[in-house]
Amino acid sequence: MERDIPAVMAEVATAFEAYEQALVDNDVERVLGFFADRAVRFGIADHQDGLDEQRRWRVAQDPLPPGRRLKETQIHTYGLSTAVVTTLFGYPGSDVPGRQTQAWARLPEGWRIITAHVSEPAS
Repeated sequence: MERDIPAVMAEVATAFEAYEQALVDNDVERVLGFFADRAVRFGIADHQDGLDEQRRWRVAQDPLPPGRRLKETQIHTYGLSTAVVTTLFGYPGSDVPGRQTQAWARLPEGWRIITAHVSEPAS
């Protein structure tokens, strides 16, 4: 299996950047469009199994604080249809970076997140 194919990495980077923009814009439907139907997401203090649970959770959430920034984002691809994206995220006024990991798969409808995990270290 070929790893880190530049063209595939570029496709995933484009999808990830569009997801992040939808997240920052608090565009719930656009965010949900990046997830596979049966995606599992583990958040800092939450857990959703499937899009219906995630929709209910996201609609109830406040928007992200302004100034979200990412660093040390890494994209690794495995073959033509699987990728893992990891990044650190933070907000102004906080020195404690959060961590985000997503597994992406190329599905018939395009690149979709099949599982995601978000965490923050104990301060």
